[in-house]
Amino acid sequence: MDFHNCPTCESRSASRRQFLGGLGAVGAFAMFPAAGALGQASPRLIDTHHHFYPPTYLKRQMDWEGARKIPPFAGVPDWTPAKAIEQMDRHGISTAVLSLASTPGLWFDDGAEAASKTALMCQDYAADMRKDYPGRFGIFAPLSMMDTDATLKEIEHAFDVIKADGINLQTNYGDKWLGNPVYKPVLEDLNRRKAVVYVHPLVAACCGQLSVGTFPAVIEVPHDTTRTVTSLLLSGSFARYRDIQWLFSHAGGTIPMMAGRIDSFYGARPNLKEFAPDGITGELRRLHYDTANATSAPAMAALMKLVPASQITYGSDYPYFPLDQIKSLQGLGLTPAELAEIGSSTAMRLLPSLKS
Repeated sequence: MDFHNCPTCESRSASRRQFLGGLGAVGAFAMFPAAGALGQASPRLIDTHHHFYPPTYLKRQMDWEGARKIPPFAGVPDWTPAKAIEQMDRHGISTAVLSLASTPGLWFDDGAEAASKTALMCQDYAADMRKDYPGRFGIFAPLSMMDTDATLKEIEHAFDVIKADGINLQTNYGDKWLGNPVYKPVLEDLNRRKAVVYVHPLVAACCGQLSVGTFPAVIEVPHDTTRTVTSLLLSGSFARYRDIQWLFSHAGGTIPMMAGRIDSFYGARPNLKEFAPDGITGELRRLHYDTANATSAPAMAALMKLVPASQITYGSDYPYFPLDQIKSLQGLGLTPAELAEIGSSTAMRLLPSLKS
């Protein structure tokens, strides 16, 4: 069964920005490895938002973007595993969990069969990286999500063959967000497996022209995380698939700011317990969020009013943004315990294999 009938027209360009560079207290800074000093400090620093590009996938992406005159983002065309390791060592990242960034188009507009082959190829490439660099990489395995039977086989391959740490989904596929009923068999299987599901946003097919002068990704990427979280919430997917552990990018997009507004519209519904057993805010507090490109003081203040540090993981969005965003967090007045939770402890609870 095909999930989609029309392709996504996505533009993935984004502008690199500088993060706050606060030095923080000496004690807090010393909690994390300095550049080139891996293994000399505890706890480890784990990056749960770290992209990779198998050569075949990267060539297809460059061709797809080139045909649409989308300029390549610095650090993507010449990406290699060795360069990723070099940057991780320079910035004190002990382990990075691999995931795909926003797939151009609906899997390059190549159709369901080709998409499934690409997803499996990417899964195997990530497994090879983990083997080649022991202890340095975890895996969020991508799924094609265009055909039910093929996607279920990809889940089987991810967990039973390459032993992935979790699953990597996009916020939308074409014109469907993750709460859409068409994804029910996939979410049922992930729930049965008690899977960790990491969700990465992209510019939705509907919304590339809403960027008001910015690159489409600047505004629309965080908004699309909010769209898919809301779709999962109101569809009852969070309530129904209680054993999935969700991790959302970029501090949940605009969810920390929108949580109260969503609650004001839906929190008093007579059927609230059917789709939000813990209430609207309670359901959002059960989720996990990463810090990628969201380490400014206002963003972190909003996020940490919604959830404690024990629901937050450190993320970089490499190679689109630098790996040193921990420096921004160290300048926010967080306690050593909070920095430790965000830096590695939350990730190790979510993904126990990273403890070794």
